[in-house]
Amino acid sequence: MSHARPTDAAAVMPVLQAGVALDALNTFGLPGRAAQLAWIDSVPALQALLGSAAWRAAPCRLVLGGGSNLVLNGDFPGIVLKVGLRGRRLLDSADDAWLVEAAAGEDWHDFVRWTLAQGWPGLENLSLIPGTVGAAPVQNIGAYGLEIAERLAWLDAVDLESGALRRFLPAECAFGYRDSVFRRNPGRWLIAAVVFRLPRPWQARLGYAELARELQAATAHAPTALQVSDAVIAIRRRKLPDPAQIGNAGSFFKNPVVDAAQFERLHAAWPALPHYPQPDGRHKLAAGWLIEQCGWKGRDLGPVGCYERQALVLVNRGGASGADVRRAAQAIAADVRARFGVDLEAEPVFV
Repeated sequence: MSHARPTDAAAVMPVLQAGVALDALNTFGLPGRAAQLAWIDSVPALQALLGSAAWRAAPCRLVLGGGSNLVLNGDFPGIVLKVGLRGRRLLDSADDAWLVEAAAGEDWHDFVRWTLAQGWPGLENLSLIPGTVGAAPVQNIGAYGLEIAERLAWLDAVDLESGALRRFLPAECAFGYRDSVFRRNPGRWLIAAVVFRLPRPWQARLGYAELARELQAATAHAPTALQVSDAVIAIRRRKLPDPAQIGNAGSFFKNPVVDAAQFERLHAAWPALPHYPQPDGRHKLAAGWLIEQCGWKGRDLGPVGCYERQALVLVNRGGASGADVRRAAQAIAADVRARFGVDLEAEPVFV
């Protein structure tokens, strides 16, 4: 579906702020300023901006959610769209599922906990993942055996070229591992709202041994969805740094996927190599383990280092720039490639 631009564009046109500092708007705490920044709190406001001379004149554009998957490399010369769309509601309740909608600017973890408080389980394995609801499908976020792709009913996104509002069904999102059509076309779409299908009856997703052990220690009975969420939160807090305390973008590298032949060679040389068989016969490897074997856990390169408790996370020790993050990431990837012959791919987007 599509929506026409509002007729009275001036009435809803968002204010373009000049020279806005972005340090506090990215969880890595990297320095930079936006030439112009607009807070987007409604679809008509965004559509009005898209029809303006300022938008047409901008050399580049950036959609900014929670800034938790971003490596900012200095000043941004164009327009930054800060997603401030808010709202959440139950759309429908049927025998087989709840349909729950959230606007793109809602905090992801707060939304997950809210659904659980309402008695609508299904997202608990994705607790405490930083970022916004709108960013979740872009990355197809996943943890502890669950990905967004499994829970998405549909989403609505604004085409930043035409201003039209389009509905995407799951198949149209072209989801992959930490990937989607939105990630592959940066700057083309701004996700406005996401609708989740939360299945009923609910069944706990406990395929990860670490999560199962945590729940066994916490409860002697079949866990509730809230207990699963609490266990995920406890595990993540032990392993991952709080961005409010030390700058980071969460897991920095994707877990690499290798073919069967390469996996057999690696497993013969390193029998302890953690791996996860894939439906197509390939194997997903634990990037954190590979990095740790190369001696990077707790090691710094200038103001950027690998977190002491989880080698998969790069942290800003203080005063780091985007160039510092890139330098450390390249050094780590080069060491893993030299030792294991495996290429690592960064999760965050370099801007």
